Amino acid sequence: MDHKNLLAIDIHTHAEVSCRNPFDNYGEEYDRAADKYFGSNRRPTIAETIAYYRERKIGLVMFTVDSESKLGRRRIPNEEIAQAARENSDMMIAFASIDPHKGKMGAREAERLIKEEGVKGFKFHPTVQGYHPYDKMAWPIYEVINAHKLPAIFHTGHSGIGSGMRCGGGLRLEYSNPMHLDDVAIDFPDMQIVMAHPSFPWQDEALSVATHKPNVWIDLSGWSPKYFPKQLVQYANTLLKDRVLFGSDYPLITPERWMKDFEIAGFKPEVMPGILKGNAVRLLGLE
Repeated sequence: MDHKNLLAIDIHTHAEVSCRNPFDNYGEEYDRAADKYFGSNRRPTIAETIAYYRERKIGLVMFTVDSESKLGRRRIPNEEIAQAARENSDMMIAFASIDPHKGKMGAREAERLIKEEGVKGFKFHPTVQGYHPYDKMAWPIYEVINAHKLPAIFHTGHSGIGSGMRCGGGLRLEYSNPMHLDDVAIDFPDMQIVMAHPSFPWQDEALSVATHKPNVWIDLSGWSPKYFPKQLVQYANTLLKDRVLFGSDYPLITPERWMKDFEIAGFKPEVMPGILKGNAVRLLGLE
């Protein structure tokens, strides 16, 4: 990634539509509930998302979420995202997503994606994937990520996926309590752990883990900055200024909206460049 020519790096964007596989409408009710929750119905292709970010001179990290075990929905191929990243390497990086229930087979896939596809990190969503992050079931995949010293993004806090559905779509919010990542941070010290989103209703737990464990980061995706808890802004301005990252959650939130609200959310001018780009440059090893 040619970060010197980019205005910012968005660490958290989603691949929504595959150009390789036909659309899998199984479980589409989760999409509709998320659209209602976020007030958005954008479903761009991977190519459309890349063009959108290129026009704005913003780098991006893109991934899908593999929830095949819990939701029974076919994932977008990690290989498709990785190919798009190779073809747009000046401004895009691919992360992979592997359902932790795949265990050792998932670990083999992770190894292959790193070595053959150039994947630079991984994405987990405990609520949607239906597991506690500290569950030893996921250890084989973590071991691969740790051995390659790559980052992994974990969804934390409330989930817009399932919100408003009967029984929340059967998804358990408790899986995404950021305190569950404390054990992971201890056992895998070479895996950089990114806690995604303001971790409502566990913001203080997230700040505690990130302050205590130097391999834990926070991305600010999924919320407009004007709604951030005051303690999150306070820590981003002080103790965690070097480990807080810009993320939008595109297409659910656009980078324009996020960056506009970021300007007036109480962040110190001297820490804003690090949040927008500098910290991601270090996390992704782009220096």
